[in-house]
Amino acid sequence: MDPTDTNEISQEFGENAQGEELSHSDKMIGIFTEPTKTFEHMAKIPVRAKDWVIPVLILLFVAGLISRLVMMNEEVYFEIKQKQAEALEEQVEEGNLTREQADQQLEGIEAFMRGPIGWITAIVGSLFIGFIMSFIFTASSWFWCKFVLKGDGSYSSALVANGLTAYISIIQFIITGILTFLFGTLVKDTSLAELLSTDRTTIAGFFLAKINPLSL
Repeated sequence: MDPTDTNEISQEFGENAQGEELSHSDKMIGIFTEPTKTFEHMAKIPVRAKDWVIPVLILLFVAGLISRLVMMNEEVYFEIKQKQAEALEEQVEEGNLTREQADQQLEGIEAFMRGPIGWITAIVGSLFIGFIMSFIFTASSWFWCKFVLKGDGSYSSALVANGLTAYISIIQFIITGILTFLFGTLVKDTSLAELLSTDRTTIAGFFLAKINPLSL
């Protein structure tokens, strides 16, 4: 190899170590393969809005889409419908609703669960509400790190850090969607409590709910 080529390669690696920009795909892969090194490297480069906007948009769209797709499973649809019916029945017994009002609401829920309005509302609502919640969650985390732990990161950096990890949540949503179809029952997450069908109100269930292989 030509010495000049070797020097050029060495120089490129040296510039990268000092903070050369990474592509968004590199950052996405780094979140799964080398998260610590990825974030350390990103701390040396300018913040890019696309690094949190893109993953958050994909996450919210996937979440809304899967919430609709699982309704196509008859067993899951019946399970959710039964829970809604039981909740309305309790309202009737408590005198908060009349039987006619409960029946009307149940009909509306059924139409919403599988109708086109439900699809549009679920996806658009997920995007809108999800974005707001993302800002709030990131703000609370940034405030804690900034003023309690005395960190020096900016809010925009916190948005990127929170946004990139959304790729992990995307995988989790896809897996829970697949498991929901396979088991014929609504799977909420990939925690051990959910996978082992453990009651979360117990001490064991509480701790198992905190153990999520994908989040770890």
